Amino acid sequence: MDHAPIRRVVTGDTSSGRSRIEEDRVLDGMSVPERPGYRSTNIWVSGEMPVSVSAADRTAAHKGVLPPGNGSVLRIIDYPPEPTDPEERRRQLAASFAKLFPDAEHRIDDKHPGMHKTLTVDYAIVMAGEIVAILDEEETVLRAGDVLIQRGTSHAWANRSGKPARICFVLIDGKK
Repeated sequence: MDHAPIRRVVTGDTSSGRSRIEEDRVLDGMSVPERPGYRSTNIWVSGEMPVSVSAADRTAAHKGVLPPGNGSVLRIIDYPPEPTDPEERRRQLAASFAKLFPDAEHRIDDKHPGMHKTLTVDYAIVMAGEIVAILDEEETVLRAGDVLIQRGTSHAWANRSGKPARICFVLIDGKK
């Protein structure tokens, strides 16, 4: 069962300073044919900190996993259950990183074929289902309502539940 489409509602002010809805639409996510059920949807991309409250959205021009320098990305990813066959899992994750996130420091031959590292602070909010956060030395199961703060560490995500999971990520450009 796939998750519902993602609706984005954006507010703004009129020329007289009155608040209003500027946009209300369903977003198209990016999928990978080699990984059925996987969908990554960029909701909003900013390119500066602090961000101007009237800055235009930058999702149309955004590519990859990383936010723009000194910026942020709001993204929702739908994770299908992970294949139990290690070779199929490796094939699917290789395709996902190659097609959607080539800018990640992908470590396919590490502890899990989805291991990667980004110089970002990420807020991972589990919206539905459950996901396993895999780190170099340990892992933990996160369920709907849980939040993980990922601070530039090597990590991977595995859905071992047998049911789809939906995770909201806020990625903020970081530094050492």
